[in-house]
Amino acid sequence: MLTYTAINQKVLDAEYAVRGPITTRAQQLEEQGRKIVYCNIGNPQALGQMPLSFLRQLLSLIEYPELLTRPDVVGSYAKDIVERARLVLAKHPPGTGAYTQSAGMPFVRQAVADFIARRDGIPTRKEWVILTDGASKGAQSALLALLRDPQDGIMIPIPQYPLYSASITLYGGRQIGYHLDEGNGWQLSEQVLTESIQRASAAGIHPVAIVVINPGNPTGGVLTAENIRMIVRFARHNQLSIIADEVYQENIYSESLRFVSFARIMHDMSEHSVTLFSLHSVSKGFLGECGHRGGYLEIRNVPEEVLAQFIKLQSIQLCANTVGQLATYMMVSPPQPGDESYALYVHERDAVLASLRRKAQILGQGINRIKGMTLVSPVGAMYAFVKFVLPPERGVDPASMNTEERLAYEAKRDTDYCMALLEETGICVVPGSGFGQQPHTLHFRTTFLPPQEAIEELVGKLKAFHEQYTSELELASYADHQH
Repeated sequence: MLTYTAINQKVLDAEYAVRGPITTRAQQLEEQGRKIVYCNIGNPQALGQMPLSFLRQLLSLIEYPELLTRPDVVGSYAKDIVERARLVLAKHPPGTGAYTQSAGMPFVRQAVADFIARRDGIPTRKEWVILTDGASKGAQSALLALLRDPQDGIMIPIPQYPLYSASITLYGGRQIGYHLDEGNGWQLSEQVLTESIQRASAAGIHPVAIVVINPGNPTGGVLTAENIRMIVRFARHNQLSIIADEVYQENIYSESLRFVSFARIMHDMSEHSVTLFSLHSVSKGFLGECGHRGGYLEIRNVPEEVLAQFIKLQSIQLCANTVGQLATYMMVSPPQPGDESYALYVHERDAVLASLRRKAQILGQGINRIKGMTLVSPVGAMYAFVKFVLPPERGVDPASMNTEERLAYEAKRDTDYCMALLEETGICVVPGSGFGQQPHTLHFRTTFLPPQEAIEELVGKLKAFHEQYTSELELASYADHQH
Protein backbone atom coordinates (compact mmCIF):
# COMPACT_ATOMS: atom_id res chain seq x y z
CA MET A 1 0.00 0.00 0.00
CA LEU A 2 1.26 3.47 -0.84
CA THR A 3 1.66 5.43 2.38
CA TYR A 4 1.87 9.20 2.87
CA THR A 5 5.56 9.03 3.74
CA ALA A 6 6.31 7.06 0.55
CA ILE A 7 4.96 9.80 -1.73
CA ASN A 8 7.48 11.89 -3.66
CA GLN A 9 8.54 14.66 -1.27
CA LYS A 10 8.21 17.25 -4.04
CA VAL A 11 4.49 16.41 -4.28
CA LEU A 12 4.10 16.76 -0.52
CA ASP A 13 5.93 20.10 -0.54
CA ALA A 14 3.91 21.62 -3.39
CA GLU A 15 1.13 23.96 -2.24
CA TYR A 16 -1.78 25.48 -4.17
CA ALA A 17 -3.69 27.85 -1.93
CA VAL A 18 -6.44 28.68 -4.43
CA ARG A 19 -7.94 25.24 -3.80
CA GLY A 20 -6.65 24.68 -0.28
CA PRO A 21 -8.29 23.89 3.09
CA ILE A 22 -10.59 26.92 3.04
CA THR A 23 -12.07 25.82 -0.29
CA THR A 24 -12.44 22.27 1.05
CA ARG A 25 -14.33 23.64 4.06
CA ALA A 26 -16.51 25.77 1.76
CA GLN A 27 -17.51 22.66 -0.16
CA GLN A 28 -18.36 20.86 3.10
CA LEU A 29 -20.56 23.77 4.21
CA GLU A 30 -22.25 23.85 0.80
CA GLU A 31 -23.07 20.14 1.12
CA GLN A 32 -24.70 20.99 4.47
CA GLY A 33 -26.96 23.49 2.72
CA ARG A 34 -25.06 26.72 3.35
CA LYS A 35 -24.94 29.31 0.54
CA ILE A 36 -21.32 29.89 -0.46
CA VAL A 37 -20.02 32.78 -2.57
CA TYR A 38 -16.91 31.37 -4.24
CA CYS A 39 -14.53 34.31 -4.66
CA ASN A 40 -11.46 32.08 -4.41
CA ILE A 41 -10.87 31.25 -8.07
CA GLY A 42 -11.15 32.89 -11.48
CA ASN A 43 -13.93 30.63 -12.76
CA PRO A 44 -16.31 33.09 -14.50
CA GLN A 45 -19.07 30.81 -15.73
CA ALA A 46 -19.37 29.09 -12.33
CA LEU A 47 -20.29 32.54 -10.98
CA GLY A 48 -22.93 33.38 -13.54
CA GLN A 49 -21.04 34.74 -16.56
CA MET A 50 -22.78 33.53 -19.70
CA PRO A 51 -20.81 31.84 -22.51
CA LEU A 52 -20.58 33.72 -25.81
CA SER A 53 -23.08 32.47 -28.39
CA PHE A 54 -20.54 32.47 -31.23
CA LEU A 55 -18.19 30.02 -29.55
CA ARG A 56 -20.85 27.64 -28.27
CA GLN A 57 -22.86 27.61 -31.50
CA LEU A 58 -19.78 26.96 -33.61
CA LEU A 59 -18.60 24.20 -31.30
CA SER A 60 -22.03 22.54 -31.40
CA LEU A 61 -21.82 22.14 -35.18
CA ILE A 62 -18.22 20.91 -35.09
CA GLU A 63 -18.92 18.46 -32.28
CA TYR A 64 -21.97 17.04 -34.07
CA PRO A 65 -21.46 17.57 -37.83
CA GLU A 66 -24.67 15.67 -38.57
CA LEU A 67 -26.47 18.95 -37.79
CA LEU A 68 -24.93 20.49 -40.93
CA THR A 69 -26.94 18.07 -43.08
CA ARG A 70 -30.28 19.24 -41.68
CA PRO A 71 -31.62 22.41 -43.34
CA ASP A 72 -34.11 23.02 -40.52
CA VAL A 73 -31.21 23.17 -38.02
CA VAL A 74 -28.73 25.04 -40.21
CA GLY A 75 -31.27 27.78 -40.76
CA SER A 76 -31.24 28.65 -37.06
CA TYR A 77 -27.49 29.49 -37.13
CA ALA A 78 -25.86 32.62 -38.51
CA LYS A 79 -24.51 31.96 -42.00
CA ASP A 80 -20.90 32.75 -41.08
CA ILE A 81 -21.03 30.25 -38.22
CA VAL A 82 -22.22 27.49 -40.57
CA GLU A 83 -19.50 28.41 -43.08
CA ARG A 84 -16.88 28.46 -40.34
CA ALA A 85 -17.95 25.02 -39.06
CA ARG A 86 -17.57 23.58 -42.56
CA LEU A 87 -14.17 25.24 -42.90
CA VAL A 88 -12.94 23.78 -39.60
CA LEU A 89 -14.15 20.29 -40.54
CA ALA A 90 -12.43 20.61 -43.91
CA LYS A 91 -9.19 21.63 -42.17
CA HIS A 92 -9.51 18.82 -39.60
CA PRO A 93 -11.67 16.07 -41.16
CA PRO A 94 -11.35 13.56 -38.26
CA GLY A 95 -13.33 15.94 -36.03
CA THR A 96 -13.06 16.53 -32.32
CA GLY A 97 -12.68 12.90 -31.27
CA ALA A 98 -9.27 12.44 -32.90
CA TYR A 99 -5.77 13.39 -31.78
CA THR A 100 -4.12 16.27 -33.61
CA GLN A 101 -0.50 17.02 -34.40
CA SER A 102 1.49 17.34 -31.17
CA ALA A 103 1.88 21.12 -31.40
CA GLY A 104 -1.75 21.50 -32.41
CA MET A 105 -3.80 21.85 -35.59
CA PRO A 106 -1.71 23.81 -38.13
CA PHE A 107 -4.59 26.13 -39.13
CA VAL A 108 -5.20 27.04 -35.46
CA ARG A 109 -1.49 27.73 -34.90
CA GLN A 110 -1.58 29.98 -37.98
CA ALA A 111 -4.65 31.77 -36.63
CA VAL A 112 -2.78 32.41 -33.35
CA ALA A 113 0.21 33.78 -35.27
CA ASP A 114 -2.11 36.04 -37.28
CA PHE A 115 -3.75 37.25 -34.05
CA ILE A 116 -0.37 38.19 -32.54
CA ALA A 117 0.65 39.97 -35.74
CA ARG A 118 -2.62 41.99 -35.74
CA ARG A 119 -2.46 42.77 -32.04
CA ASP A 120 1.18 43.89 -31.95
CA GLY A 121 1.99 44.83 -35.54
CA ILE A 122 5.01 42.53 -35.46
CA PRO A 123 6.11 39.50 -37.47
CA THR A 124 5.56 36.02 -36.11
CA ARG A 125 5.39 32.42 -37.35
CA LYS A 126 3.03 29.58 -36.60
CA GLU A 127 6.10 27.40 -35.90
CA TRP A 128 6.68 29.46 -32.73
CA VAL A 129 3.19 28.57 -31.43
CA ILE A 130 2.28 25.45 -29.44
CA LEU A 131 -1.36 24.86 -28.47
CA THR A 132 -1.75 23.81 -24.84
CA ASP A 133 -4.38 22.65 -22.33
CA GLY A 134 -4.88 26.15 -20.94
CA ALA A 135 -2.00 28.51 -20.23
CA SER A 136 -0.97 26.44 -17.20
CA LYS A 137 0.46 23.61 -19.31
CA GLY A 138 2.45 26.09 -21.38
CA ALA A 139 3.90 27.65 -18.22
CA GLN A 140 4.80 24.23 -16.85
CA SER A 141 6.52 23.22 -20.10
CA ALA A 142 8.68 26.35 -19.93
CA LEU A 143 9.55 25.78 -16.27
CA LEU A 144 10.35 22.10 -16.82
CA ALA A 145 12.69 22.91 -19.71
CA LEU A 146 14.44 25.74 -17.86
CA LEU A 147 15.16 23.92 -14.58
CA ARG A 148 18.21 21.74 -15.26
CA ASP A 149 19.76 21.71 -11.80
CA PRO A 150 18.43 21.72 -8.21
CA GLN A 151 20.11 25.10 -7.70
CA ASP A 152 18.47 26.68 -10.75
CA GLY A 153 16.00 29.36 -9.71
CA ILE A 154 13.00 31.13 -11.21
CA MET A 155 12.19 34.71 -10.22
CA ILE A 156 8.49 34.94 -9.36
CA PRO A 157 6.44 37.93 -8.20
CA ILE A 158 5.26 38.30 -4.63
CA PRO A 159 2.31 38.09 -4.57
CA GLN A 160 2.10 35.47 -7.33
CA TYR A 161 -0.28 32.94 -8.80
CA PRO A 162 0.70 29.73 -6.92
CA LEU A 163 0.84 27.66 -10.11
CA TYR A 164 4.40 28.97 -10.38
CA SER A 165 5.64 28.24 -6.86
CA ALA A 166 3.97 24.80 -6.86
CA SER A 167 5.37 23.84 -10.27
CA ILE A 168 8.88 25.03 -9.39
CA THR A 169 8.72 22.82 -6.30
CA LEU A 170 7.47 19.83 -8.33
CA TYR A 171 10.29 20.24 -10.86
CA GLY A 172 12.98 20.53 -8.20
CA GLY A 173 13.94 24.18 -8.73
CA ARG A 174 14.30 27.16 -6.41
CA GLN A 175 11.95 30.11 -6.02
CA ILE A 176 13.40 33.61 -6.10
CA GLY A 177 10.69 35.96 -4.91
CA TYR A 178 10.60 39.62 -5.88
CA HIS A 179 8.06 41.96 -4.24
CA LEU A 180 5.72 44.02 -6.38
CA ASP A 181 5.27 47.66 -5.39
CA GLU A 182 1.81 47.89 -3.82
CA GLY A 183 2.19 51.64 -3.38
CA ASN A 184 2.89 52.12 -7.09
CA GLY A 185 0.04 50.20 -8.69
CA TRP A 186 1.86 46.85 -8.32
CA GLN A 187 4.60 47.79 -10.82
CA LEU A 188 8.01 46.09 -10.71
CA SER A 189 10.98 47.91 -9.17
CA GLU A 190 14.41 47.53 -10.73
CA GLN A 191 16.03 47.99 -7.31
CA VAL A 192 13.91 45.21 -5.81
CA LEU A 193 14.66 42.90 -8.76
CA THR A 194 18.39 43.57 -8.40
CA GLU A 195 18.35 42.97 -4.65
CA SER A 196 16.39 39.73 -5.11
CA ILE A 197 18.74 38.31 -7.70
CA GLN A 198 21.81 39.31 -5.68
CA ARG A 199 20.46 37.56 -2.57
CA ALA A 200 19.73 34.44 -4.63
CA SER A 201 23.21 34.41 -6.16
CA ALA A 202 24.79 34.88 -2.73
CA ALA A 203 22.83 31.83 -1.54
CA GLY A 204 24.25 29.72 -4.37
CA ILE A 205 21.11 29.83 -6.52
CA HIS A 206 21.53 30.18 -10.29
CA PRO A 207 18.71 32.38 -11.70
CA VAL A 208 17.51 31.23 -15.14
CA ALA A 209 14.22 33.05 -15.76
CA ILE A 210 11.76 35.65 -14.51
CA VAL A 211 7.98 35.20 -14.44
CA VAL A 212 5.85 38.32 -15.01
CA ILE A 213 2.03 38.25 -14.78
CA ASN A 214 0.43 41.14 -16.69
CA PRO A 215 -2.32 42.09 -16.00
CA GLY A 216 -1.63 40.86 -12.51
CA ASN A 217 -2.96 37.91 -10.58
CA PRO A 218 -3.69 38.37 -7.68
CA THR A 219 -3.09 42.12 -7.77
CA GLY A 220 -5.27 43.43 -10.62
CA GLY A 221 -2.40 45.72 -11.67
CA VAL A 222 -1.41 46.56 -15.26
CA LEU A 223 2.23 47.18 -16.21
CA THR A 224 3.26 50.24 -18.19
CA ALA A 225 5.32 49.95 -21.38
CA GLU A 226 8.26 51.60 -19.60
CA ASN A 227 8.08 49.06 -16.77
CA ILE A 228 8.14 46.22 -19.31
CA ARG A 229 11.16 47.79 -21.06
CA MET A 230 12.96 47.87 -17.71
CA ILE A 231 12.19 44.19 -17.15
CA VAL A 232 13.54 43.28 -20.60
CA ARG A 233 16.76 45.21 -19.94
CA PHE A 234 17.06 43.49 -16.54
CA ALA A 235 16.55 40.06 -18.14
CA ARG A 236 19.17 40.79 -20.81
CA HIS A 237 21.70 42.03 -18.24
CA ASN A 238 21.21 38.94 -16.06
CA GLN A 239 20.86 36.43 -18.94
CA LEU A 240 17.34 35.43 -17.95
CA SER A 241 14.51 34.05 -20.04
CA ILE A 242 11.11 35.74 -19.58
CA ILE A 243 7.83 33.90 -18.95
CA ALA A 244 5.09 36.43 -19.74
CA ASP A 245 1.73 35.30 -18.35
CA GLU A 246 -0.66 37.47 -20.40
CA VAL A 247 -3.93 35.60 -19.98
CA TYR A 248 -5.82 38.69 -18.71
CA GLN A 249 -4.87 40.91 -21.65
CA GLU A 250 -8.52 41.66 -22.49
CA ASN A 251 -9.32 42.53 -18.86
CA ILE A 252 -8.34 46.19 -18.49
CA TYR A 253 -10.76 48.61 -16.86
CA SER A 254 -9.01 51.99 -16.96
CA GLU A 255 -9.25 54.35 -19.92
CA SER A 256 -5.69 55.52 -19.23
CA LEU A 257 -4.18 52.04 -19.46
CA ARG A 258 -3.76 49.53 -22.26
CA PHE A 259 -2.26 46.10 -22.58
CA VAL A 260 1.20 46.00 -24.14
CA SER A 261 2.74 42.59 -24.79
CA PHE A 262 6.31 41.65 -24.00
CA ALA A 263 6.63 40.48 -27.62
CA ARG A 264 5.75 43.97 -28.88
CA ILE A 265 8.17 45.72 -26.50
CA MET A 266 11.01 43.32 -27.33
CA HIS A 267 10.41 43.81 -31.04
CA ASP A 268 10.49 47.58 -30.61
CA MET A 269 13.75 47.25 -28.64
CA SER A 270 15.23 44.95 -31.34
CA GLU A 271 15.86 42.47 -28.52
CA HIS A 272 16.82 39.06 -29.91
CA SER A 273 19.04 37.64 -27.13
CA VAL A 274 16.33 37.17 -24.47
CA THR A 275 14.13 34.08 -24.85
CA LEU A 276 10.44 34.89 -24.39
CA PHE A 277 7.64 32.48 -23.47
CA SER A 278 4.23 34.18 -23.91
CA LEU A 279 1.05 32.60 -22.55
CA HIS A 280 -2.62 33.13 -23.36
CA SER A 281 -5.82 31.25 -22.52
CA VAL A 282 -9.54 30.97 -23.30
CA SER A 283 -10.25 30.75 -19.56
CA LYS A 284 -10.11 34.48 -18.85
CA GLY A 285 -10.77 37.65 -20.87
CA PHE A 286 -14.45 37.84 -21.76
CA LEU A 287 -14.78 34.18 -22.81
CA GLY A 288 -14.35 32.58 -19.38
CA GLU A 289 -14.17 29.11 -20.95
CA CYS A 290 -12.16 27.56 -18.11
CA GLY A 291 -13.57 24.07 -18.61
CA HIS A 292 -12.51 23.88 -22.24
CA ARG A 293 -8.83 24.10 -21.25
CA GLY A 294 -7.59 25.95 -24.32
CA GLY A 295 -4.52 28.15 -24.66
CA TYR A 296 -1.21 28.66 -26.37
CA LEU A 297 2.49 29.11 -25.71
CA GLU A 298 4.46 31.31 -28.12
CA ILE A 299 8.26 30.96 -27.96
CA ARG A 300 10.59 33.65 -29.35
CA ASN A 301 14.36 33.92 -29.63
CA VAL A 302 15.34 30.26 -29.52
CA PRO A 303 17.09 28.07 -32.14
CA GLU A 304 15.02 25.61 -34.19
CA GLU A 305 16.55 22.71 -32.25
CA VAL A 306 15.16 24.15 -29.00
CA LEU A 307 11.69 24.58 -30.53
CA ALA A 308 11.86 20.92 -31.55
CA GLN A 309 12.45 19.93 -27.91
CA PHE A 310 9.34 21.81 -26.80
CA ILE A 311 7.29 20.04 -29.45
CA LYS A 312 8.77 16.74 -28.26
CA LEU A 313 7.74 17.65 -24.72
CA GLN A 314 4.21 18.32 -25.97
CA SER A 315 4.20 15.03 -27.89
CA ILE A 316 4.78 13.13 -24.63
CA GLN A 317 1.29 14.34 -23.67
CA LEU A 318 0.18 13.50 -27.27
CA CYS A 319 -1.52 16.88 -27.90
CA ALA A 320 -3.71 19.49 -26.28
CA ASN A 321 -7.39 18.52 -26.19
CA THR A 322 -9.04 19.11 -29.55
CA VAL A 323 -12.03 21.14 -28.34
CA GLY A 324 -9.73 23.41 -26.35
CA GLN A 325 -7.66 23.99 -29.50
CA LEU A 326 -10.82 24.98 -31.36
CA ALA A 327 -11.89 27.30 -28.54
CA THR A 328 -8.48 28.96 -28.87
CA TYR A 329 -9.11 29.33 -32.60
CA MET A 330 -12.41 31.07 -31.87
CA MET A 331 -10.72 33.37 -29.33
CA VAL A 332 -8.09 34.56 -31.82
CA SER A 333 -10.33 34.51 -34.89
CA PRO A 334 -13.68 36.04 -33.84
CA PRO A 335 -16.50 37.26 -36.13
CA GLN A 336 -15.67 40.28 -38.27
CA PRO A 337 -17.74 43.30 -39.35
CA GLY A 338 -20.16 42.14 -42.02
CA ASP A 339 -20.57 38.67 -40.52
CA GLU A 340 -24.11 37.83 -39.45
CA SER A 341 -22.92 36.83 -35.98
CA TYR A 342 -20.81 39.97 -35.46
CA ALA A 343 -23.38 42.26 -33.80
CA LEU A 344 -24.37 39.69 -31.16
CA TYR A 345 -20.73 38.82 -30.52
CA VAL A 346 -19.80 42.46 -29.89
CA HIS A 347 -22.87 43.00 -27.71
CA GLU A 348 -22.08 39.98 -25.52
CA ARG A 349 -18.33 40.74 -25.34
CA ASP A 350 -18.85 44.38 -24.37
CA ALA A 351 -21.50 43.48 -21.79
CA VAL A 352 -19.11 41.10 -20.00
CA LEU A 353 -16.27 43.63 -19.93
CA ALA A 354 -18.54 46.50 -18.85
CA SER A 355 -19.91 44.37 -16.01
CA LEU A 356 -16.41 43.47 -14.82
CA ARG A 357 -15.39 47.14 -14.93
CA ARG A 358 -18.41 48.16 -12.79
CA LYS A 359 -17.79 45.41 -10.27
CA ALA A 360 -14.08 46.29 -9.97
CA GLN A 361 -15.07 49.88 -9.18
CA ILE A 362 -17.75 48.85 -6.68
CA LEU A 363 -15.32 46.55 -4.89
CA GLY A 364 -12.50 49.11 -4.83
CA GLN A 365 -14.66 51.95 -3.54
CA GLY A 366 -16.47 49.77 -1.02
CA ILE A 367 -13.42 48.14 0.52
CA ASN A 368 -11.55 51.43 0.85
CA ARG A 369 -14.43 52.71 2.99
CA ILE A 370 -13.97 49.89 5.52
CA LYS A 371 -11.87 50.91 8.51
CA GLY A 372 -8.77 48.69 8.70
CA MET A 373 -8.86 47.69 5.02
CA THR A 374 -7.14 49.19 1.98
CA LEU A 375 -7.11 48.18 -1.64
CA VAL A 376 -5.17 49.28 -4.68
CA SER A 377 -8.32 49.32 -6.81
CA PRO A 378 -7.99 46.69 -9.55
CA VAL A 379 -7.55 48.08 -13.07
CA GLY A 380 -7.05 44.68 -14.72
CA ALA A 381 -7.61 40.92 -14.46
CA MET A 382 -10.41 39.56 -12.20
CA TYR A 383 -9.01 39.95 -8.70
CA ALA A 384 -8.39 42.31 -5.82
CA PHE A 385 -5.60 41.83 -3.27
CA VAL A 386 -7.05 43.38 -0.14
CA LYS A 387 -4.78 44.54 2.69
CA PHE A 388 -6.25 44.39 6.19
CA VAL A 389 -5.03 45.22 9.68
CA LEU A 390 -5.69 43.22 12.84
CA PRO A 391 -5.11 44.33 16.44
CA PRO A 392 -1.95 42.94 18.05
CA GLU A 393 -2.36 39.82 20.14
CA ARG A 394 -1.46 40.22 23.78
CA GLY A 395 1.55 38.13 24.79
CA VAL A 396 2.76 37.79 21.20
CA ASP A 397 5.79 39.78 20.09
CA PRO A 398 6.24 39.36 16.32
CA ALA A 399 9.38 41.52 16.46
CA SER A 400 11.13 38.83 18.51
CA MET A 401 10.47 36.16 15.87
CA ASN A 402 12.91 35.09 13.17
CA THR A 403 11.82 35.38 9.52
CA GLU A 404 10.36 31.87 9.28
CA GLU A 405 8.47 32.21 12.56
CA ARG A 406 7.09 35.60 11.54
CA LEU A 407 5.89 34.30 8.17
CA ALA A 408 4.24 31.29 9.83
CA TYR A 409 2.57 33.55 12.41
CA GLU A 410 1.22 35.93 9.76
CA ALA A 411 0.08 32.99 7.59
CA LYS A 412 -1.87 31.61 10.54
CA ARG A 413 -3.46 35.00 11.22
CA ASP A 414 -4.67 35.59 7.64
CA THR A 415 -5.77 31.96 7.28
CA ASP A 416 -7.74 32.06 10.53
CA TYR A 417 -9.33 35.31 9.38
CA CYS A 418 -10.38 33.89 6.01
CA MET A 419 -11.70 30.69 7.60
CA ALA A 420 -13.75 32.73 10.08
CA LEU A 421 -15.03 34.91 7.22
CA LEU A 422 -16.20 31.75 5.44
CA GLU A 423 -17.87 30.28 8.53
CA GLU A 424 -19.65 33.53 9.42
CA THR A 425 -20.65 34.88 5.99
CA GLY A 426 -20.26 32.09 3.41
CA ILE A 427 -17.69 34.20 1.49
CA CYS A 428 -14.77 32.09 0.27
CA VAL A 429 -11.54 34.04 -0.34
CA VAL A 430 -7.86 33.03 -0.34
CA PRO A 431 -5.37 34.12 2.36
CA GLY A 432 -2.65 36.46 1.13
CA SER A 433 0.01 34.12 2.49
CA GLY A 434 -1.01 31.63 -0.23
CA PHE A 435 0.29 34.10 -2.83
CA GLY A 436 3.09 35.70 -0.81
CA GLN A 437 3.00 39.19 0.68
CA GLN A 438 5.26 41.83 2.17
CA PRO A 439 6.46 40.89 5.67
CA HIS A 440 4.38 42.43 8.47
CA THR A 441 1.27 42.70 6.26
CA LEU A 442 -1.94 40.68 5.92
CA HIS A 443 -4.02 40.31 2.75
CA PHE A 444 -6.64 38.17 1.08
CA ARG A 445 -7.48 37.71 -2.59
CA THR A 446 -11.03 37.93 -3.84
CA THR A 447 -12.43 37.82 -7.34
CA PHE A 448 -15.05 40.29 -8.53
CA LEU A 449 -16.73 37.70 -10.75
CA PRO A 450 -20.02 37.17 -8.88
CA PRO A 451 -23.06 39.18 -10.08
CA GLN A 452 -23.08 42.89 -9.23
CA GLU A 453 -25.70 42.49 -6.49
CA ALA A 454 -23.54 39.80 -4.87
CA ILE A 455 -20.48 42.09 -4.98
CA GLU A 456 -22.45 44.87 -3.29
CA GLU A 457 -23.68 42.40 -0.66
CA LEU A 458 -20.14 41.06 -0.25
CA VAL A 459 -18.80 44.54 0.60
CA GLY A 460 -21.49 45.00 3.27
CA LYS A 461 -20.81 41.59 4.80
CA LEU A 462 -17.05 42.21 4.78
CA LYS A 463 -17.50 45.48 6.66
CA ALA A 464 -19.71 43.92 9.34
CA PHE A 465 -17.45 40.88 9.70
CA HIS A 466 -14.21 42.87 9.91
CA GLU A 467 -15.62 45.20 12.58
CA GLN A 468 -16.88 42.25 14.64
CA TYR A 469 -13.67 40.19 14.21
CA THR A 470 -11.33 43.03 15.19
CA SER A 471 -13.59 44.00 18.11
CA GLU A 472 -13.46 40.45 19.47
CA LEU A 473 -9.66 40.40 19.18
CA GLU A 474 -9.42 43.70 21.04
CA LEU A 475 -11.74 42.45 23.78
CA ALA A 476 -9.76 39.22 24.15
CA SER A 477 -6.52 41.18 24.41
CA TYR A 478 -8.07 43.53 26.99
CA ALA A 479 -9.38 40.57 29.05
CA ASP A 480 -5.90 38.98 29.05
CA HIS A 481 -4.45 42.29 30.20
CA GLN A 482 -6.96 42.47 33.10
CA HIS A 483 -5.95 38.98 34.23
